[in-house]
Parts: sequence; structure tokens; C-alpha cells
Amino acid sequence: MSTNWQSFADSPMQSAEDMRRQLTEKAVNDDDFRALLISDPKGAIAQELGVELPDEINVNVHESNADTLHLALPVSEISEEQLEAIAAGRCCC
Repeated sequence: MSTNWQSFADSPMQSAEDMRRQLTEKAVNDDDFRALLISDPKGAIAQELGVELPDEINVNVHESNADTLHLALPVSEISEEQLEAIAAGRCCC
């Protein structure tokens, strides 16, 4: 069952790193989920975490290999709303 993003953000939840770890672990152990995560990241997140991300949030999944390593850098500027969500222990990015 999916919840809307706002109610999910307002509830106690795991950290963004915990969610990334959960998605990564599932993708490593489940080839079908890995393919879904690559082709439809929002659908895979909704399936695994029960969260439907709004249209304005983009999700890009990159598959590292022996020749390419992908690094995710944090945002250099965050909004007041995002700062408040971080301070409250909710994920915003």
C-alpha cells in the first residue's frame, strides 16, 4: 500500500542512507527488482518502500561497473523546508 509523500515525510522514518541501503540490497539480491529500479525508479521505490514520490522529484539510477564509478554529491543549497525536514529527522533528498 502506498502513502502520499507528505504523510510519509511527516512520519518517523529511516534515514535516506538506510533507504538507499535497503534499495541497493534488494537490487543486489533480486534481478527483477534491479531491472525495475533501473527502468522505473519511482515504481521500484513505491513497491519496496510504499512511497509514491511526487512528479517534481527526479530519481536517477546509475549502475556502476568495472570502468565507471558513480558518486552522489549532496545538494549545495537546500531550501528552508528541506532544512526543517532534516532537523526533524525526516528525509528530503
